[in-house]
Amino acid sequence: MSALLEAFASAFDALPAREAAGLGQTRRAALDAALRDGLPGPRTEAWKYTPLRALERRAFAAADAAPAAFDAAAVAGIPAPRIVFHNGRFDAAHTDLSGLPAGVSLQPLSRVLAGDDAREANFLARRFERADEVFARLNAALADEGAVLRADAGVRADTAVHLVFVGSPSEGDRAWHLRHLIELREGASLTVVEHHLASDTHNHLGNSLTHVHLAPDAQLEHARVQDEALGATLIARTDAVLARAAQYRRLDLELGAALSRHELNAALHGEGAHVHANGVLLATGRRHLDTRLGIDHVGRDTQCELVWRGLGAGRSRAAFHGGILIREGADGSNADLSNKNLLLSEGAEIDTQPVLEIHADEVQAAHGATVGQLDANALFYLRSRGVPAEAARALLTAAFCRETVSVVGDESVRAMLEVRLNLALERLQPA
Repeated sequence: MSALLEAFASAFDALPAREAAGLGQTRRAALDAALRDGLPGPRTEAWKYTPLRALERRAFAAADAAPAAFDAAAVAGIPAPRIVFHNGRFDAAHTDLSGLPAGVSLQPLSRVLAGDDAREANFLARRFERADEVFARLNAALADEGAVLRADAGVRADTAVHLVFVGSPSEGDRAWHLRHLIELREGASLTVVEHHLASDTHNHLGNSLTHVHLAPDAQLEHARVQDEALGATLIARTDAVLARAAQYRRLDLELGAALSRHELNAALHGEGAHVHANGVLLATGRRHLDTRLGIDHVGRDTQCELVWRGLGAGRSRAAFHGGILIREGADGSNADLSNKNLLLSEGAEIDTQPVLEIHADEVQAAHGATVGQLDANALFYLRSRGVPAEAARALLTAAFCRETVSVVGDESVRAMLEVRLNLALERLQPA
């Protein structure tokens, strides 16, 4: 057994909440399955581009029960309502739920697990059957914290809700497993922004799993900014289920961390369900960024629009997998995937893999993926008008990424995300 899994098995034995909400057997089964199948190797297709050899030798201890304070400046620019987690633990001191829209509830998972109603935590009982879902299994076994966000039927909130995750140094390498629920009931509308930040350098491992449930006619705008510390490892997965005419607009900005892997799975069950997801992979230095999309068209007349942009600089590596499945009976579906990538240095590597699988008639589906360099003609045009070479490259690179942010309709949120993206672009190391 690897040092990583041994450490997680020890953490399970010491987990105070493992029996809460009647989840003891479920958690034990998830851990046993993870230990039995082990970590995926290079022959596992889903992990082909993200080797875990270096990670499996590291023994991350469980997160501190009461982590030391962090610099509040890290969250100063994030407005309320916000819920803050520091090193995987709920941070009441920096949480501010003032202005939480009426009909919207937000609480930490630890509070739900300590309550009397086990039904509030029933989303934790989900099983993960595939061997390559090892981190989801570990999350099912070990997660005892996270955000539980619900919007009542018909609520149409104008105020964005912010979920903030801050990592900071602690004694030794630590790991945490967070489980989240975002549930919008029929006709509800809400904007949610996830911030994954660092208040200083650290080498922690974060393993998060988010469930998104959208009832008929619900609308969710969901942005996720991953701007973690240089030494951090972040494994994240989002599973969304959309009912009839539900709409899910999504933006992922992958800007930091040493190793970041994110899976976005969306099941379009209801007729007329629609997901519009954009993203940016900004790989610099020696970072490794991996994004996998799995869009499942089940209902009729469902639609997905996916636009991802990747940048590779320094000696970084980025991987993108865009999987779209249109099932039998999902007639009238419309799927469109675009993944374009720029290599900004000879030492960087980008792998892209769009996959379309169609089992229905009368559908429209298209995908495109490219890996190239900045347009020489555009560079020449800018240079001919007196723009210095480095500034011209920066302008074209920024323009290449910024179109993705347009998926966010909330103007104040979009402006904040543009600032985050611009700061990350300024850190770009082309050579």
